[in-house]
Amino acid sequence: MRLLLLPPAVAVLLTLPAGAATAAPAGDAPRPVEAVLETPALYDDAAGGDADADDPAIWVHPTRPGETRVITTAKNGGLHVYDLRGHERQAIATPPAPGPDDEAGRFNNVDLVPGFRLGGRSVDLAVVTDRGRDQLRFYRIDPSTGGLADVTAADVPYAFSRDQAEVNEQRTAYGLAAYTDPDGGTYAVVSRRSTPEVGVFRLVARGAAVSYQRVDRLVLPSEFTLPDGRHWSPCADPGDGPQVEGSVVDAANGVAYLAQETVGLWRVPIRGGRFAGEPRSVERTREYGVPAAFDPEEDDCVVDYAADPGFGGRIAADVEGLTILRTGQRDGTLLVSSQGDDTFYTYDRRTNRPLSRFAVVDGERVDGAQECDGADVVSTPLPGYPGGLLVVHDGENTPDEPGEDGEPRPNTDFKFLDAGFLRR
Repeated sequence: MRLLLLPPAVAVLLTLPAGAATAAPAGDAPRPVEAVLETPALYDDAAGGDADADDPAIWVHPTRPGETRVITTAKNGGLHVYDLRGHERQAIATPPAPGPDDEAGRFNNVDLVPGFRLGGRSVDLAVVTDRGRDQLRFYRIDPSTGGLADVTAADVPYAFSRDQAEVNEQRTAYGLAAYTDPDGGTYAVVSRRSTPEVGVFRLVARGAAVSYQRVDRLVLPSEFTLPDGRHWSPCADPGDGPQVEGSVVDAANGVAYLAQETVGLWRVPIRGGRFAGEPRSVERTREYGVPAAFDPEEDDCVVDYAADPGFGGRIAADVEGLTILRTGQRDGTLLVSSQGDDTFYTYDRRTNRPLSRFAVVDGERVDGAQECDGADVVSTPLPGYPGGLLVVHDGENTPDEPGEDGEPRPNTDFKFLDAGFLRR
C-alpha cells in the first residue's frame, strides 16, 4: 500500500488551476432559489429516535423515472428513503453496539454504485459510512421497488481502527465518494473523522455479500506556510486535525474532490483506485490564514477576523457537501456547500472556473436550507423536476417545534429543487 504524505509547508507551493478563485469579488450576491418540496422533519432527540439528517444520494429508476428514490442518512437515525414527493418509503436502523461499552452504528454519508457484479448479476448498491462502527455498509437496491436490502458481509473490517477500543474513540469512517474506475474496479474514497486522512477502498463481492480492502491512503496538510512566511494551522478541538467530509469523484476526468472543512476545496488526480498526484487547491476558505484559538468555555474556536491577512477565498467554513451535475461525459458543474454563510458555489467541471453562487431561500410553502452538510444532483428529467433533481440537506429546518421542555427540538430535513437553474 502506497502512502502519500505532504510535508506541512507544501501547501503554499500548490498552484491554483486556471480560473480558480482566490478572493470574493465585489457584489457577489447569491442567486435566490426556492425548493419545490421538503421531506418530513427529523428530530435529534429521544422522541425522534436521535435522527439527524446529513447526506442524500439520488437513485434514478432505470425504466420508470417516477419511481426514483432519494436515499438519505440520519446518523443515529439510520437510513431514510423518500420518493419524488418527499414521502418516506423505507427506514433502516443502524447496527447495535457490539458490546455494552461500545459505540452503536451511526450513518454519516451515503453514495451509489450502479452495475456492481454481485451473486452473478448486476445490481445497484447504496454504500454508507458507519462512523459509529468504523465500517462501510452496503445495501442492494431492488430495481422493481427501490427498496434497500442489507448485503454487507458479516466480517467486514474496520476502515481505519486497529481494534474496538480505537473504534470507540470515534476517529472513524466519515465522508464518502463511491465510483467505478475506467479500469472496471469499484472503489470508495473514505475520509477519517477528526483527522486529515483519506483512504481508498476497493469493493469486493463475496458470494451474495459485499466487503472491501484498503488500497491507498492520503494525508492532507494540517499546517500551512502563508505567502508572508508565517505558519498557520486551522483551529480544531484539542487533539483533532482538519478533517474532510464532503467528497466526490469525477472518474471520467480522473479527479477526486475533497472538502477539507476549515481549509478549502482540493482536487487530487486519481486513477486505478489510487491517488496519482499532489493535491491542488481549487479554492480556500475565507478563514484560511486567519488566527483562531480554541476556547474551552465556549467549547469552540474563536476566530480573530480583525487579524485576517487576506489570503483566503470565498467559501465560508465549513466547506461541505460536494456533487457534480453531469451534462456530458466530461462536462458539467461542480457544486460545493459554503456552510458558514448558507450558500453554494459552482465551478466548471473541466476547468474549475468559478461560475455562480446561490442560496436556497424561504418560499411560500417550503423554507430554505441552512448549514448544509450534504447534497446530490442528477441531470435526468424527472416528474416534477424537468431540469433534473437537486437535493440538499437543511441543518436548521423551520418552523420550530417545541419539545416537552418548551425549547425548540433539533430539526433537520432535505429540500428537493429543480436543477434546471444550474444550467443557466
